Amino acid sequence: MSLRKAIFWVHLTVGVTAGVVILMLAMTGVILTYEAQLNRWALRDYRADPPGPGAAPLGLDELIARVTGGQPAGVVTSVALHRDPLEPAFVELDGGATVIVDRFTGERLGDGNTRTRRFLRSVMYWHRWFALEGEYRIIGRTVVAVANLGFLFLLVSGVYLWWPPIRNRAAWRQALWFRRLLKGRARDFNWHSVIGFWSALPLVIIVFSGVTISYQWAADLVHRLAGDTPPFQQSPRPWRSVARDNPSVAPQPTAPLAELQTLITKAGVETPGWRTLTIDLPESIHDPVVVAADRGNGRQPSKSEDLLFDRASGKLVERAGYPTFPPGFKIRRWLRFAHTGEVYGVVGQSIAGVVSLGVAVMVWTGLAMSWRRFFGSRGRT
Repeated sequence: MSLRKAIFWVHLTVGVTAGVVILMLAMTGVILTYEAQLNRWALRDYRADPPGPGAAPLGLDELIARVTGGQPAGVVTSVALHRDPLEPAFVELDGGATVIVDRFTGERLGDGNTRTRRFLRSVMYWHRWFALEGEYRIIGRTVVAVANLGFLFLLVSGVYLWWPPIRNRAAWRQALWFRRLLKGRARDFNWHSVIGFWSALPLVIIVFSGVTISYQWAADLVHRLAGDTPPFQQSPRPWRSVARDNPSVAPQPTAPLAELQTLITKAGVETPGWRTLTIDLPESIHDPVVVAADRGNGRQPSKSEDLLFDRASGKLVERAGYPTFPPGFKIRRWLRFAHTGEVYGVVGQSIAGVVSLGVAVMVWTGLAMSWRRFFGSRGRT
C-alpha cells in the first residue's frame, strides 16, 4: 500500500469516527458566531435612564455602598464599568454571583439571565462538553477534545491528499473552484475539496487553539516553541504586594485608604481610549488594587492592560498584564480568542462563522462519499 493510500484510509476512518462530533462542534460554532454581540443585545433593557439632565453617575465607593447595603466591602470582589455611563455596572459578589447595577441609583437590576443569554450558554455547554452535568461532564470534555484532535489530523492529511500535481493547471482549477452541473459523488468530492482548501488556514488556527485549550501538553508546546522558561503553568499575573516585598513600607490596617473612585479615575487617565475598566478588590489592604483597562471588545488581549495601585497611597506602582507577558502566554491568549475569531473583531468572527458552516458541509459530503463507497450500488459513478 502506498503512503498516499494509507493516509487516505486513515483520513477516512478518522472522519467517519469523529464526524458526528465535529458536525456538532461546527453547528454550535455557527450559532455562537456573534455570541458577544447577542449577549450585549440581550441586556439592552438594562441601560440606565438618567434621573435628570446633566446627572452624573455615582462614584465607585458610593455605588458599592449602595449595592452592599452597608455590609462590609469584602462582599464585592470586582466591579466592571463601561465608558458609557448609561451602560450598567457589573458587580461580582463574593461567591461568584454577578449583579447588574444602575450606575446612577445603585439599584440592583438583576443578574442578566435573559432567555437569549440562557440559550447561548446552553449552546456553549454543548460545544464544550455535550451539555453533560456532574461526573459525566469530564466524559463530554474528553470526547470533544479527542474529536478536535482528530479534526486537526483531518485538516493536515486533507491538505496532503488534496494537493494536485504542481504542473497540472487543469487539476488546480478543478481543485480550487466549484464546478457546475456535477451530481452525486463528483459533486460531493468537489464541494469537500474546494471548501476544505479555502477554509484550511483559519480552520487550522481554530482547531489547534482548541487543542491547546483541551490539552496541557499542547499548551506547553506553544511555550517551548516561543522559547519560554518552565514552569509553563505558572500564572502570568503573579500579583505580589508591595508589602510582602518591602515590609517596611507596608500600610497599617488602620491607615486611611485611597478612594476607589480615585483609582478608577487615575486608571482612565493612564489608559486613554479605554472602553471598559474592571477593578478587582483584594482581600487584604496589603495587596495591590488591580484595574484592568480594556481598549477593545474585551476579547483582544493586545488592547488590554493591568494597572496596580497601592491601596493606601493610591499611587500607581506597576503596569502589568498582556504587554508584560512572556511570549508563550501572549500566543496562548491570542489563540484563545482566535478560536472564536473575536481577536479580530466582527471580521474575525464572521470568518470563523463561515468556515464553521463550511465544516458542516465538509462533514456531510465526507460521510455521503463514505456511504456511497461502502453501500452504494456497484457500477454507479
